[in-house]
Parts: sequence; structure tokens; C-alpha cells
Amino acid sequence: MSISFSDAQKKLEQITAEMLELIRKYGLDAESPFDVIPVARAKIDNQQDYIRFLELSIEGRIYGEYADALQKKFDEEARQAEAQKKMH
Repeated sequence: MSISFSDAQKKLEQITAEMLELIRKYGLDAESPFDVIPVARAKIDNQQDYIRFLELSIEGRIYGEYADALQKKFDEEARQAEAQKKMH
């Protein structure tokens, strides 16, 4: 399965919006990325919301890394095309 950069960005926006709802609902205020899971575990008292929070965390990581990899690929292709132009 392959998705476009635009689709990955749209999915990240959806994930972010849903994640922000949970953050606001439960007052999640981790001071560092390393505290996110312990804070969520302590503050989210609804098991379904906690599971969804974890799912969103994983999905966000996957889509974020995919979008980063695509961006790097596009940047490299642009650099190579520019180098080709200079050679000719």
C-alpha cells in the first residue's frame, strides 16, 4: 500500500485533531515526550479512551515517519534534478 504525501498529511491532521480532543478532555500535560504515556495512564480513566490514545500515538508516529521519508525522497530527487541541469 502506498499513499501520497498529501494523504499522509491529511491523516496526520486527523490524528492530531483527535489527539487534541483527548488531551483537552483529560488535561494531559506531560512536560516531555518521555512523560506522555505515564501521564496518560494516570489521567485517562476510560479504558477505551486510553486505548485510542495509544493507537493515535502509534498512528501519528507511523504517518509522521512516512511523511518525513517522502519529503526526504522529494528533496533528494530535486537535488539530483538540479545537479543534472548544471551538468548539461
